[in-house]
Amino acid sequence: MVQIPNPPPCDPSAPRSVPTSADVARLAGVSRATVSYVLNNTGTVRISEPTRRRVREAARELGYVPHAAARSLRAGHSRMVLMPAPSFPAGPLYSRFLSELQWALGRLDYTVVQYGTVGLRGDEAARAWAELRPVAVLAPGSDLGPQGVEVLKRSGARAVVTLGPEAVDGAHALLTDQAGVGRGATRHLYDRGRRRIGVVVPAEGGLDVFSAPRLVGAREAVSGTDATVTELPLAYDEEDAARLAARWRPLGLDAVFAYNDEYAMLLMRALQDDGLDIPGHAAVIGADDLMLGRLLRPRLSTVHLELPAGRDLAALVDRAVHDPGAAPERHKVLGATVVHRESS
Repeated sequence: MVQIPNPPPCDPSAPRSVPTSADVARLAGVSRATVSYVLNNTGTVRISEPTRRRVREAARELGYVPHAAARSLRAGHSRMVLMPAPSFPAGPLYSRFLSELQWALGRLDYTVVQYGTVGLRGDEAARAWAELRPVAVLAPGSDLGPQGVEVLKRSGARAVVTLGPEAVDGAHALLTDQAGVGRGATRHLYDRGRRRIGVVVPAEGGLDVFSAPRLVGAREAVSGTDATVTELPLAYDEEDAARLAARWRPLGLDAVFAYNDEYAMLLMRALQDDGLDIPGHAAVIGADDLMLGRLLRPRLSTVHLELPAGRDLAALVDRAVHDPGAAPERHKVLGATVVHRESS
């Protein structure tokens, strides 16, 4: 009698074979080319909806996903859009903008990757980004220079877009007029009869790219008048706000542009806790027009900011990817409108 040995038990930790497009094609009963057309969203080939559905179901059943690197080799470039994580604390307004932008780029079949650059800045950061071979780079508030742009382009990036107050040679630019935010807020306070105006400058790192030009704009707004502007360093911290509130009377100020709504709410509460009336003793205005500012009492005056639409920036990226030799585009963005409420 021949004894048939029992097969060894299946080891669940053993590596499983990676499904391929050929496996998907066999299960769906189509060619590998059809699988590629369907899963890469190729619109130039007409494929019936039932066939598309069959291919997607087969891929889902097998756990198959296209190989991004292989697809990049075929296309001659990747579909990765690199967004370096901002070096500044991102508030609600900027976060909404990023979400809309990522959605719009996804609709155009780009993959958005956020890259943390702690400890890296400027051209050094650009070399780190270039190692990932993105097809485009969106650098928010970056100190990226022309050499960094050239490094990215030599590595295969077809589009480099900066978001900040100044353009960079070789890159497309979305120019934000941060000085205009400071001018508008401070002029509003001046027009309301305030003459001794404080301007909050956040102590947090990375925000100087916004706060410095806002302070410049505030000084421009009252240049040649009888008003004065006092710089007020402030950390986003209740204790620091309380210390500033305790100094308010000796400083002799009667108004403050508090950089943005979050700092304005922090400082306004500290001023009220110290017995100061808003706006009687101190008129307060922020920026960003956050919902929370409308819920305060008194309601917070603010500067309403209009960031570029995510779909418009995504369209700019797509144009640049398809025509990398085109001259860099320059677009002025960030509309600023003062919204007067009870706090001023």
